[in-house]
Amino acid sequence: MATSSPAATAAASVATDPPAPRRTSKLLIGLVAALGLAAAGAAAYVFVAPRFTDAAAAETAKAPVPEKPIFVLLEPLTVNLQSEGRSRFLQIGMALKVRDERAKAQIVEFMPELRSRLLVLLSNRAPESLVTSEDKARLAAEIHSALNAPLADGLPELGIASVSFNSFVVQ
Repeated sequence: MATSSPAATAAASVATDPPAPRRTSKLLIGLVAALGLAAAGAAAYVFVAPRFTDAAAAETAKAPVPEKPIFVLLEPLTVNLQSEGRSRFLQIGMALKVRDERAKAQIVEFMPELRSRLLVLLSNRAPESLVTSEDKARLAAEIHSALNAPLADGLPELGIASVSFNSFVVQ
């Protein structure tokens, strides 16, 4: 009987054992595939996402941003109206929408003259001509024309965009 040394037995068992399974190569292939998919997703995000955000930003930029309106409130006016027999009056409060701060400053500066224009314009009215909403719209257009007229020769119009009533009482 031959005795063998422990080193020889280990060498013989290694030579007779079947080879190790190729599990590590399958794991390596799966890992490389996952990294490839992650890289493709990152590339898609980098190249495609800005197009959508740029399109959204362009849509937002195209939409006009409404400007903040500038109003000048006038103190209420009370004027006598033309009527047969009994006295009638109109009490009216209004706001002027102006185009810019320069127009607002000019209106405030010339307010006494503008109030005088309003009193003359309103005092020659018959009470029946101020009843319907069409009458009020017509009156607003007349007030707009009268107040928007230049204050002196050589000066531009005042820059009044519209006239709004905030109180309107005929008695």
